[in-house]
Amino acid sequence: MEDAFYRPTGDPSRFESTSHTQGPWGAGLQHAGPPSALLVRAVEALPSTLSGEPHLARLTVEILGAVPVDELTVTAAVVRPGRSVELVEATAAAGGRTVLTARGWRIRRADLDLPRPARPRLEPAPMRPAVASAFTDPAWRVGYLGAVEWRFISGHFEKPGPALVWARPKVGLVAGEAMSPVQRLVALADSGNGLSRVLDMATWWFINTDLTLHLHRPPSGEWMCVRARTTLSEGGTGLATTLLYDQHGAVGQGAQALLVGPRE
Repeated sequence: MEDAFYRPTGDPSRFESTSHTQGPWGAGLQHAGPPSALLVRAVEALPSTLSGEPHLARLTVEILGAVPVDELTVTAAVVRPGRSVELVEATAAAGGRTVLTARGWRIRRADLDLPRPARPRLEPAPMRPAVASAFTDPAWRVGYLGAVEWRFISGHFEKPGPALVWARPKVGLVAGEAMSPVQRLVALADSGNGLSRVLDMATWWFINTDLTLHLHRPPSGEWMCVRARTTLSEGGTGLATTLLYDQHGAVGQGAQALLVGPRE
C-alpha cells in the first residue's frame, strides 16, 4: 500500500499521483479532494505579508476538467498582498493542461477583546462513533474512498440522502509529510456531494464544478466532521452544502455546484 496520495519527484512543484487519489467516477481519474488539498499545501507555503497569523478564510477551487491519476505540477502566488488581507492563488496542471485553480483570501488573526454579545459560541461537534463504518460494496473501499476512514453518524455512501460523518485520511498528502488540519478538511470537504447523493451512481452522474469553503476559524486535529445535504433541480443542476466541524465544534461551511445527468 502507498502511504500517501502523492509522492515527491525531486522538483518541489511536481508530484506523482498514487492509486489513493482515484475517485469513483472513472478509472484513472482523481477524486478532487486530494488535488484540492495539494493546492492548499502550496498556499500554506507562501510567505505572508499580513500583520498577524494568516487564516485561510475563503477558498474556491475551480475544477476545469477531469484530473488524471498522473503527475501534477502545482504553483502558487500571493496576487494581492496586504497587512490585513491578502489574495492567494494556486494552480494544478497535468500533461501541460491546467486542471484545477484555486483562489482564497487570507485574513490576519489577532487577539481581540470582543464585546460579550459578539464573543463566539461554537456549535458543538457531534459525538464521533467509536468504530469505522462498514461497506458492503467493494467499490467504496478502493482509491480515495478506501484511503479515508469513515465513521457515519447518519446516512452512508451506500444509502441515498443527507449524511453526517466523521472522517480522517489514513494516508498522508505528500509522502514523508504530516497533513495540516486545513489540508485534511479540504481533502474531505469535496466529498459532500457524494456523501449526500440522492441518485444512483450507476445510472446518474452528479459532478461538482467547484468547491467553495468559508471558514470562520482555523480547524485543528486529525478528525473532521461533515454534515452534507444535496438539493437537485429538474433542469439538471444542483447544490451540495456542507457544515464542517473539528473536535472543538463548528469551523465553517462549504458548497458545490452540481452538473446532473443520466449516464449513457
